[in-house]
Amino acid sequence: MTGRLAHIVRHPIKSLGWEELPAVELTAGKVLPYDRHWALAHEAAAFEGNPEGWYAKRNFVRGVASAPLMAIRANLSPDASRVTLTHPERPALEIVPDGGAASAALTDWVAPLWPANRPEPARLVTAGAQAMTDAPDPFVSVLSLASLRDLGQRMDKDLSIHRFRGNLWFDGLPAWEEADWAGRELAIGATRLRVVEPITRCNATRANPDTGRDDGDTLAALEAAFGHRDFGVFATVIEGGPIRIGDPVEPCP
Repeated sequence: MTGRLAHIVRHPIKSLGWEELPAVELTAGKVLPYDRHWALAHEAAAFEGNPEGWYAKRNFVRGVASAPLMAIRANLSPDASRVTLTHPERPALEIVPDGGAASAALTDWVAPLWPANRPEPARLVTAGAQAMTDAPDPFVSVLSLASLRDLGQRMDKDLSIHRFRGNLWFDGLPAWEEADWAGRELAIGATRLRVVEPITRCNATRANPDTGRDDGDTLAALEAAFGHRDFGVFATVIEGGPIRIGDPVEPCP
């Protein structure tokens, strides 16, 4: 049975917005290009020397600590030199993330969306060889629209894909089939991925990405239905190439 690729999503700055793409080039052993390429560290961040440039998520501002952050949208310029951020309660902001003024502009912009009882946003950090994903591995996240619809029905809610901050969303395969894919290969267009493990979710998924309000206990729904908090899977790219919306998605035997 074959599905189709329905959404390609990138998050240029970790936890600070998403953008949908019509197509992208995947590279073996790499994340989606410019996904979590930058992250906003808070004042309590403790960075130790790391030649790969990856640091644990506890060092950064994240949606799990502030639901309003989930309503940010991002747009990375074609030359990857500028990021534009928008939010229902903030004016649009354009920054040059690798420029000297970016940290001050971004921390000022985020401040009204960040809880006063949390360490303040401090500076923008650029990823090295490894993106600022939650795991220190070059994973691409793969998620099912059928599973999302099923979860939404259990919650009596229309759930946005952007609650789950995934990269590649597919449709046309049975709900929750992906939960059994660990260790299998997955063909998407001209590329091939190896599924590694399920993604255990946090409370950031409670927030509505249209409003930035906590309005749905996704974790309780997952626990009640399945006895765990997993949604989607992590995969590594083993054969790179171009992918685009509408490409076939097929789990390999």
